[in-house]
Amino acid sequence: MEIDKVTYEDLSVFNKEEEFSIFQKLNFANTSGGKDWLNKLMHEPFSDLKKIRETQAIISLIIKHEDQWPVSISNGTIMVMQKFYETSIDDIPASHDFFNTFIYQFFHKEDHSLVKYSIGHFADFIKGMNALLDLLHNDESPQLLRFYLQRAKDLLNNEILFSLGKTEKNHKYLPLQVVHYGNYIRNRFKSAALELIDIYGRLDAWYSMAMATKKYNLLLPTFINDQQPCINAKSLYHILLAEAVAYDVGLNQQNNFLFLTGANMAGKSTFIKAVGIAVYLAHLGMGVPARQMQLSLFDGILSNINIEDNISKGESYFFNEVQRVKNTILKINDNRKWLVLIDELFKGTNVQDAMKCSSTVIKGLIKIKNSLFILSTHLYEIGEELKQYSNISFKYFETAVKDEQLDFNYQLKDGISNDRLGYLILKREKVVDLLEKL
Repeated sequence: MEIDKVTYEDLSVFNKEEEFSIFQKLNFANTSGGKDWLNKLMHEPFSDLKKIRETQAIISLIIKHEDQWPVSISNGTIMVMQKFYETSIDDIPASHDFFNTFIYQFFHKEDHSLVKYSIGHFADFIKGMNALLDLLHNDESPQLLRFYLQRAKDLLNNEILFSLGKTEKNHKYLPLQVVHYGNYIRNRFKSAALELIDIYGRLDAWYSMAMATKKYNLLLPTFINDQQPCINAKSLYHILLAEAVAYDVGLNQQNNFLFLTGANMAGKSTFIKAVGIAVYLAHLGMGVPARQMQLSLFDGILSNINIEDNISKGESYFFNEVQRVKNTILKINDNRKWLVLIDELFKGTNVQDAMKCSSTVIKGLIKIKNSLFILSTHLYEIGEELKQYSNISFKYFETAVKDEQLDFNYQLKDGISNDRLGYLILKREKVVDLLEKL
């Protein structure tokens, strides 16, 4: 699935302030490698149903065995293993007879201590990997998971590693064992160890996705293998909000354009982002924040939400809006299935110009039948001329006014809003009073 940098930022998938990002919300990885793999997976949403369903199966399997997930592999253990290979130490004797062991222990005390400390962490790692193999490596496991587990099994298939993995936790290694295990790990196991660490990072990333799915009670959506685009969701909500309002969403080729109106702060942007995030998470193979969701496979998501001007290039806000729309049209005019999200189109020009531009863009976009569109606007006037198009559905967020106070219920309703509340907000925030006192 194609997602560009702008869309990732619009949907807050990755954010400089991590606590406000989808990535951080889903990060339950135990290791830095797991976090790196999660980042990689979230940069590469699938456009292949087989891979999506396989990831869903892996997540379901991990959730099923969550209470048996080994705890012997920690981020500290991985760091000690990596540091062991990065640190320069004197050669460990190839033979672990009494003489060589005594010489190494006596004349290379610091290195001997480092080796002794490190092999304990290698033992913990081997125990953890063997536990994962016992837990997950069987004929019922998804093929992709079996592939990595079989590779791990092959890399661990060695009598010395088998012996090391059988040592008890906090085992006091004898000098002979330090030389024996240390020499093998240092000189013959490095390539395999680093590959195993990478495999565990991938497993840890899947574990993170599984734990997020469980913790937030996310639903694994159903994909419809259909050439026509569709989204059908019940009680879908924005995953980053602590108290999110749920929406029902239905879009298909017959009604592929949602024209969304409502006052500022009524919930339009949140709704648009919630839909985009859910479709994105679905294409990771993850659970989605909804009670029920069916959707087709999409080739990409494009958004036009947080456009900025570019002072250094002398580009205005409106110019960048136009360029984003232009690039969107060029991108989606390829007969593939796209989800296009547009929030408050043409905010960078006057009302009359914005109405003409918006109407022109909408009438053009509705010709593209193989994609789905959600467009919000405060220019409710253009809605009337668009009612003649059968593939446009009209929704709005209602805002009630009680004693000059705004009441947002964030409920999605059929129709077009004509709320004009800007002056009321100006007055409520005492700006009018301040101006009158000047």
